[in-house]
Amino acid sequence: MNRSSRVERCTKETNISVTLNLDGTGHADVQTGIGFFDHMLTLWAKHGLFDLQLKADGDLYIDGHHTVEDTGIVLGKALAQAVGDKAGIRRYGTAFVPMDEALAQVSVDISGRPFLHYDVVTAVERIGTFDTELTEEFLRALADNAGLTLHVMLLHGKNGHHIIEAVFKALGRALDEATRKDERIVGVMSTKGSL
Repeated sequence: MNRSSRVERCTKETNISVTLNLDGTGHADVQTGIGFFDHMLTLWAKHGLFDLQLKADGDLYIDGHHTVEDTGIVLGKALAQAVGDKAGIRRYGTAFVPMDEALAQVSVDISGRPFLHYDVVTAVERIGTFDTELTEEFLRALADNAGLTLHVMLLHGKNGHHIIEAVFKALGRALDEATRKDERIVGVMSTKGSL
């Protein structure tokens, strides 16, 4: 079964294309024009063992908001498409990831019910050209478009780079666990019979 997808979205603000393979090796080619965001998406793919090709052209002369949020929209749609009917997947995933002094926890349910709980505070407003508050906007767009219940919590940390890196790594690992096939699961992991 091929668990891959390709999604494109073009608006007056952004032009984004994503190719995603859930059963990859962690190879990524990411170009958004925002260096730190590229780094985060690349390590998300690496730690989730997803193959990701992502190209985003956005109105960065304004700021990074449209590019980051719309990337979340397109990546969320690609994730939903690649997961398909959800038959045989574990559905839930949780990961704790330390990054030096920072420790992040991400828990995900591929439920079809979008929700984001985001309890992360960073002391810095920018890392390179990346506005740190856009992390939450990206995650909300991802959850809404992939149909994820997503809880993201910082247990402790001081360095903004370390905090956000721990979040993206934990997100990759939690999604890897949740999307993983389990031969013991017949149909979907729900007593209702559908997700």
